[in-house]
Amino acid sequence: MNPDTIQSIKEQSAIFIRWLSKAFDQTAAWVTTLSWWKFFLFAMITMTAGAILQDTLFSTEERVIVHKKHTPNKTSGTKHIIDGDTNVEIDGTGIHIRKNSPNGKDKPIEIDENGIQTAKDGIDKASKSTPATPAASSPMGLEIGENDIHIKLPPEISQKISDEIQNAVADAADEEMKTYQKNSTKWFVNFVMLLVFGLFGMKALMGGKVRADEKAKEANSIAEKEALLRQVSEAQMQMMQAQVEPHFLFNTLASVEYLIETDPPRAAAMQRSLISYLRAVLPQMRENGATTNLGREADMVKSYLDLLKMRMEERLEIDFIMPEGLRSASFPPMMLQSLVENAIKHGLEVKAEGGTLQFRAEVAHNKLRVTVTDNGLGFGAKPTNGTGLGLQNIRERLKLIYKEKAQMIITPNQPTGVCVTIEIPYELAN
Repeated sequence: MNPDTIQSIKEQSAIFIRWLSKAFDQTAAWVTTLSWWKFFLFAMITMTAGAILQDTLFSTEERVIVHKKHTPNKTSGTKHIIDGDTNVEIDGTGIHIRKNSPNGKDKPIEIDENGIQTAKDGIDKASKSTPATPAASSPMGLEIGENDIHIKLPPEISQKISDEIQNAVADAADEEMKTYQKNSTKWFVNFVMLLVFGLFGMKALMGGKVRADEKAKEANSIAEKEALLRQVSEAQMQMMQAQVEPHFLFNTLASVEYLIETDPPRAAAMQRSLISYLRAVLPQMRENGATTNLGREADMVKSYLDLLKMRMEERLEIDFIMPEGLRSASFPPMMLQSLVENAIKHGLEVKAEGGTLQFRAEVAHNKLRVTVTDNGLGFGAKPTNGTGLGLQNIRERLKLIYKEKAQMIITPNQPTGVCVTIEIPYELAN
């Protein structure tokens, strides 16, 4: 073989092996996705179809006709049966069994019902014990020589024996021919059964591996989806942090400027509160962590409320309870800020007489529970230009961080207003 032919054979072999491997993987994946009862149903249908195709397309039916030759009943017919060095001859006088003699000398001995006579010694052996009687003429007798035995039989009996032997030989040959024809080929059915058993072994041995691979792929897909959602949530949080209510800052600075001219001490206090608020908010803008501590979030909310108190004066009352022991508890960033902003913007600020904002933090049943309550106008009391995405983002972030272990509960406050509660597992911040 030249090198080009060898290289071509190697390339074709590699292509065939890749195709075979791909077909095997696809078949294994398909078989393992079937339930066991579906697989057994498929196996039964396949074997039944194989048997039908075997009988229809691959089996050949041959007709065997055996012709038997029957020898006519003749009194003078002669039959020869040769077996090695023995010759059996059947004629009208009886049966001759001959064996070739080395010296070719046969000395016949005739035996009949009257005694034994031998040509060798001429002695009537039967007369030694019984007086000899004249031999009666009989068609049956036996002659024994050194290499020859002659059984005298009547012609009709000899002919019948000859016919029976011939019929027996013909029947034996006919039976052998029929037995050979009945052993017809079953290669297609055997191939189908081998294929079904191979699929069974493939399902039994590779089912666990394929299912594990499928679960791993599904888990990777879920992890990638959660990572993408978490990135989106973090981007939304960063956007919320970057906003820091620009109109709120501008209004606060305008109030400071006004108070500098009218009430310098109040202007200085508002300025200090604004600085405290910015100190609490700005670090959050530079961090991308999923959680922070509750103390930092509470300080940021407290500074924000102090600024609003200076702006709204007697129209805003603050009831803020934050246990010192819960400051180190883990809590997602910017959630409390969003809840307080919603309560002020949609509940208290639009109410002419204002109202009270209540903040509570506590632990119950290993859950950290933070509640923001207002007695403002409540949801839907007055049209707003808000998008309504703030609370939805909080729900999605809680689900991404804590799965089903966290919840946000929104209920009407009595007599007016809204109560929003966030429950998360109680853990210490890193």
